Amino acid sequence: METSADMLGPFAQFIGLELKSATGQEVVATWEARPDLHQPYGIVHGGVHCSVVETLGSIGAALWYGERGKVVGVANSTDFFRAVSDGLITSTARPLHQGRSQQLWIVESTDERERIVARGQLRLQNLDGSASTG
Repeated sequence: METSADMLGPFAQFIGLELKSATGQEVVATWEARPDLHQPYGIVHGGVHCSVVETLGSIGAALWYGERGKVVGVANSTDFFRAVSDGLITSTARPLHQGRSQQLWIVESTDERERIVARGQLRLQNLDGSASTG
């Protein structure tokens, strides 16, 4: 059985993602906005938010696609609404589209006061079992 650590991988573990729940319809994780994730102005680096979008959307898409094959991200677009320097962030991914060849997942991150801080979308390609990712 695959563990949360297996689903996240080492990079997502490094940024501190902690899976709370994960299905093919919703993925929820929390993470701490800590100083080593800041950009020079003392706020969480936008790349961290993009990484959260990529990670949670990929987990949900892979769970939904299951044994049919693999999924790979092909586009990631993230908007930033509120600068965050510290505190617990909750990120939730949900599918907007789950089709034969592609999926689109929306990921929203909120602060401890439930204010949206970032929102991203991840488009993924579904690769059937015969496709190569190399």
